[in-house]
Amino acid sequence: MLSLGFIGCGRMGAALLEGALKAQTVEPNKVWVFDPLPDAAESVAKKFNVNIAQNNCEVTAKCDMVLLACKPSHVTDILSEISGELPGNTVILSIAAGVTLSTMESASPEGTRIIRVMPNTPALIANGASGIAAGKHATDADLETATRVLKAVGIVETVTEPQIDAVTGLSGSGPAYVYTFIESLAAQAEKEGLPADIALRLATQTIIGAGRMVESTGMTPRDLINQVTSPGGTTLAGLAALTENGFEAATAAGVHAATERSREIAQESQ
Repeated sequence: MLSLGFIGCGRMGAALLEGALKAQTVEPNKVWVFDPLPDAAESVAKKFNVNIAQNNCEVTAKCDMVLLACKPSHVTDILSEISGELPGNTVILSIAAGVTLSTMESASPEGTRIIRVMPNTPALIANGASGIAAGKHATDADLETATRVLKAVGIVETVTEPQIDAVTGLSGSGPAYVYTFIESLAAQAEKEGLPADIALRLATQTIIGAGRMVESTGMTPRDLINQVTSPGGTTLAGLAALTENGFEAATAAGVHAATERSREIAQESQ
């Protein structure tokens, strides 16, 4: 059975731990956690009945895979600190935004097996979308194990590291775009006469339902658009107004801007 360590016990780390336990990817007695804030580690350990390590090195020494769920600015310092326990058989799985594989590998002993992940916040409710990229020393088996851990909280797509920036611009930042769309839908529906609470519920379920239609039918978004659009109808009028007011262009610009910022952050971290 896999032994899994967590350096950092924030919301995302706790979500990944909970998912791994529910999926029985790991057993509680095989999990070690550490956080520089003792209360954070104690809260997670108590909630999930897992072990608390005394420091980062103990996590690394005891675990087959160590998940870095810390702030990006702390990653290289942590890797330097635990270098005495690496490379060995320990795999590093980092969810730190903007910290490249080359940066992490440079801060680690030669041969260290590192995998980089870009998750998103819906992982907190087991509906995440993650991109995963392997470092030069990580094996196929390492990637498979990491994927199994992440699949416990959503879907996982294997990408190259340069593509991680696009994952960040799309699914990493994407929930905020969708929240903005829901907010805008509900706000205008309220102006059109619906009570605010009803408008928000309808807008939210509309987004959920539309996403599930794409997921479950095997049809493309364009196919589904054509299916619900008829000449002279309300949907066509709404779509025309969206296009006229720059909806597609704004969406593209948002994904591009977030992707570019991810690239800039990666450059700054090197």
